[in-house]
Amino acid sequence: MNNIRSILSITLLSTLLLYACKKTQVEAPIVEVETVTTDNFEIYGEYVGLIKASRNVEIHARVEGFLEKMTFNEGKEVKAGEPLFYINDRTYKAKVEKAKAKLKRDEAQALKAESDLKRIEPLYNQNAASRLDLDNAVAALNMSKADVAMSKADLEQAELELSYTVVRSPLSGYISERYVDIGTLVGNSKSLLATVVKRDTVLVDFKLTSLDYLRSQRRNVHLGELDTTRSWQPTVTVTLADNSVYSEKGNVDFASPLVDPKTGTFGVRAVLPNPNQVLLPGQFTRVKLLLNVLENVVVIPRKAISIEKGGANIFVIRPDSIVEKRYIETGPEHDNKIVVIRGLSPNEHIVVEGYQKLTHGQKVISRSTKEEAKIEALEKADEKKKEDKK
Repeated sequence: MNNIRSILSITLLSTLLLYACKKTQVEAPIVEVETVTTDNFEIYGEYVGLIKASRNVEIHARVEGFLEKMTFNEGKEVKAGEPLFYINDRTYKAKVEKAKAKLKRDEAQALKAESDLKRIEPLYNQNAASRLDLDNAVAALNMSKADVAMSKADLEQAELELSYTVVRSPLSGYISERYVDIGTLVGNSKSLLATVVKRDTVLVDFKLTSLDYLRSQRRNVHLGELDTTRSWQPTVTVTLADNSVYSEKGNVDFASPLVDPKTGTFGVRAVLPNPNQVLLPGQFTRVKLLLNVLENVVVIPRKAISIEKGGANIFVIRPDSIVEKRYIETGPEHDNKIVVIRGLSPNEHIVVEGYQKLTHGQKVISRSTKEEAKIEALEKADEKKKEDKK
């Protein structure tokens, strides 16, 4: 009887111990962990910007006359040197013909003066002509040559004015609108004909706050100046009308040295490539300016931090799977990432999910983010199989 009681007692004790072990294993929470690494952390400033064309050229009539023809459609692309307007050119053709005739007359007179000089020189050497005759012949030749030079200049001027009757585009771009109609007398008071806009490169103007400007100066970042000693440059990204981020990045090429007394801000300009004409002049956009890059700093996910009593805390997993609640000092934050200034070292393991019910010194079962993702994928696959069977 005693043996039976002993056996029962041992069996009961073993069962209780086994149950306690299982309970202990179950009670150890499963948490998602990440290994602490270092990275380059980018600090941005966000502003409102206005897109402008890199070049906006007004086309003016350089000679006076009646507008006879236009060869473009408003809003369409034009090439550099392409004819846009034709001004009546009859008056200017007549000026060219008149200048040509005058040049021929002056050239003929110059030839006669040269011939007269050649005839008088031998006579003067034989004392058959006076010194006055020789001087008059030399002067006549020089005056004739001057008349020829003046006539050539007049012809060039007339031909230039004739060429101005065909108004050409000074650059490749898009012609925005015309300001005159066919039949209009253009010239002095009606000289503005149209505007051509170059859009394959655009400018973005925005205002930098005094605080951001001061911080950039303290970091030795001089906006608008290329610094080859840095591994990065202050680039700019903008958003499109649908709030998507434009794929091309721009560079700051100008920063005003003066403060706007009305707003207390600094004017800044960036240049962005626009090969597909996605950015349109006149649009407002959100601008993100890279102000600084912190190199090789400890960066962790924002979700790993809990705020208690004004301080930031994280849970660090020791090699024996015991969690340690630790206070850290944090720095800048961007895109759900935050810089840790003090309190954490690279290659340590931190809890990023499941820390809400943890206590200091508690034992945990840790899984990496990749392992957790695999488990979630397997669970979803099992659920799908069960649904398919139903």
